[in-house]
Amino acid sequence: MKLNGSRLRLYAVTDRAWAADEDALMDQVAAAIDGGAGIVQLREKHLDHDAFLKEAKRFVALCREKGAVSIINDDVDIALAADADGVHVGQEDLAAGRAREVLGPDKIVGVSAHNVTEALAAQAAGADYLGVGAAFSTGTKTDAKPITRETIRAVTAAVDIPAVAIGGITRENLPQLSGCGLAGVAVVSALFAQPDVKAAARELLALSREMARS
Repeated sequence: MKLNGSRLRLYAVTDRAWAADEDALMDQVAAAIDGGAGIVQLREKHLDHDAFLKEAKRFVALCREKGAVSIINDDVDIALAADADGVHVGQEDLAAGRAREVLGPDKIVGVSAHNVTEALAAQAAGADYLGVGAAFSTGTKTDAKPITRETIRAVTAAVDIPAVAIGGITRENLPQLSGCGLAGVAVVSALFAQPDVKAAARELLALSREMARS
């Protein structure tokens, strides 16, 4: 499966912080997709392997039912076992090339990049898309330092694969990313911390479409 830009307009990244349990998390994922998220990443940092795999299988089935792309954060083995559409790895995680070897040519591999050097290396290793950031200060990853709009533009100009901005993106600051050559945005709290996830997704998708046109 390969990605087109429209799938990446709104990229939802889960966070258990705003879900009481797994059922609530799945309800949030469903609402995000119903609101327009074309791709969803399941991000779990504290579950053991068996619990993560069980949740991942449920997540993949839900995304498949609703027509969204399912991505697993960091864990290539879980992505493979759950038959997810792909995996997203960071600079400190399993190398993009190794992820591609494990998952094969038909799965999606996304890679975090903070500069042109990392972006070009990810593309050469077989990445299908980039997550570029942090676009703004973020409470989700406190060690993620914001990069400039100029750096984001340099990254998108240097590669042939699509890129989404991630990190601290909200409905208020999303328009600031216009003109950066991005395919879309990846959001966490701007979706899942909201009382109406579906409505938030609709608004963010509209803003992202406008940003991508600029």
